[in-house]
Amino acid sequence: MRLLTLSALLLASAALAQSAVPAATPAPAFVPLPFLSDKPVRTFTEPQWVVNPAHSYRAVLHTSKGDVTVELNARQAPKAVNSFVFLALNHFYDGTRFHRVIGGFMAQGGDPLSADAEQKTKWGTGGPGYQFFVELDPNLTFNTPGVLGMARSQSYFSQGSQFFITLAPADFLTGQYTAFGKVLEGQDILATLTRTATSGAGGEVPVKDAEADVLRSVQILVSSGR
Repeated sequence: MRLLTLSALLLASAALAQSAVPAATPAPAFVPLPFLSDKPVRTFTEPQWVVNPAHSYRAVLHTSKGDVTVELNARQAPKAVNSFVFLALNHFYDGTRFHRVIGGFMAQGGDPLSADAEQKTKWGTGGPGYQFFVELDPNLTFNTPGVLGMARSQSYFSQGSQFFITLAPADFLTGQYTAFGKVLEGQDILATLTRTATSGAGGEVPVKDAEADVLRSVQILVSSGR
């Protein structure tokens, strides 16, 4: 009798072990990085190295239309991510505007001159005081909405502070521009940004009296989890 009871217990234990569901791996915790300055600093000679490519980074863009959260590609585009994070931690982007928004294409911001309405004729020409080369990863493409890329002029060495986020697939940019992030939340917010220009066969045309939306601040989050 005791032998039968022991056998039954062993069988029951084996059945429980087989049916047990493994515990889910907890999602990595993201915490805010402390700012490096108390107020906006808009001119530098070079960016301080502030990121660890082995860690994961996110940025929360607090816009006048709502929040947009992006995941940053620190491993594939470390220079672009480091520059963006460094500038954000110095409040560089606070009060700048999405000065170039084209429906069906992208929303561009990051020009320090756009923080000053009196310099509107120069919006799109400003930078942080330094430039750096593109980072082109064949696995990072612009074939979907929500890709965060570095804006530049014709030179591959002209990246600075300006960035753009695609509002629609723009695969023709792949291999030409640095893709350094992807929208996790808030693509619907980007869709509501004021269009400041139209683009067609005749080229790009500014929208008369368009009021560019404001990037109020950028908060950087980091996780050491994999």
